[in-house]
Amino acid sequence: MEKIRWGILGAGGIADRRTMPGMQMAEHAEIAAVMEVDPAQAERLRAKYGARRAYSDEEALVRDAEIDAVYIASPVSCHARQVRLAADCGKHILVEKPLAMTAREGEEVIAHCREKGVKIAAGLMMRFGTHVRAMRRAIAEGKIGSVVSCFAQFTCWYPDIAGAWRQTRAGGGGGALMDMGVHCVDLIRYVTGQDVRQVAGMHDTLTFHYEVEDSSAVLLRLSGGALATVQSNFNIPDEAALWRLDFFGTRGRLAGNGVIGQVDGGRLDARFVDEVGGYDARQERAGAAEEAGASAEFGNLYAREVESFCLSLLNGTPLEVPAEEAVAAQRVIEAAYRSNDSEKMIDL
Repeated sequence: MEKIRWGILGAGGIADRRTMPGMQMAEHAEIAAVMEVDPAQAERLRAKYGARRAYSDEEALVRDAEIDAVYIASPVSCHARQVRLAADCGKHILVEKPLAMTAREGEEVIAHCREKGVKIAAGLMMRFGTHVRAMRRAIAEGKIGSVVSCFAQFTCWYPDIAGAWRQTRAGGGGGALMDMGVHCVDLIRYVTGQDVRQVAGMHDTLTFHYEVEDSSAVLLRLSGGALATVQSNFNIPDEAALWRLDFFGTRGRLAGNGVIGQVDGGRLDARFVDEVGGYDARQERAGAAEEAGASAEFGNLYAREVESFCLSLLNGTPLEVPAEEAVAAQRVIEAAYRSNDSEKMIDL
């Protein structure tokens, strides 16, 4: 069986926790080489995943002739440079979000990959969630009518940690909104099939002491007119998190509790209204068909993401999550930051 041979830039962190284990499950993927700045850590990861080579130098990895594609999971500040290095060596690329420090830089990176003839996809793995895809199908089929309201909340507990690059603007480009809210923005766009037209944002650092925000609330107006709310936090305990993704329309709802995150799961409650009558002052909810805890066959988000990328390379088919999608979401994030700073609504 033909497989895509992968090199991993930044093999610690999320790559070690999630992506490389998922890569091992993907039918058409093989981990060929890993790279970490610390040679001892690189060798440990090489042995753990059965890779042929370990590198402590990024340029040496991308020049490896036995690598077809590169997965980049380094700090955001490194992404653009490493993407260009990989593209210059003819490697196809899967890069974690955000694609670069700014949306403009992301556009430049994509143009560079196009010039070099390599494919580049964004690591927005939550698009491969079972319930997320069920929501997308239901909305496309008109099951909840016209979408009028959306809500997404993604949080974690991320206290002050010395040297944590996500807690600096220079390392990650932003805080809770850039790191977690970007998934919410992307999923709202993906599930509804609509772009964002207006953005209003409020952000603050309420709990911890780092320079990026630990709390964010953003209001979006979608191209179809629906209003969406995105809440992102670094200061909500994991035990208290809900990780919600909800859509309401003129004929029903799709309410997802725990359907986003690094693990495919959660519960999807769907209510589809057959006949919408007149105003009911008693607010009785009748005449609806409900699918509580809609059935699902869960899998590994990262395995699905990697397998999809591999099949696009092997079959010459379009990428399911092209890097342009990450840039589109980042434009919204940047508009939300401008909105907070200017105390104005931003048009896109």
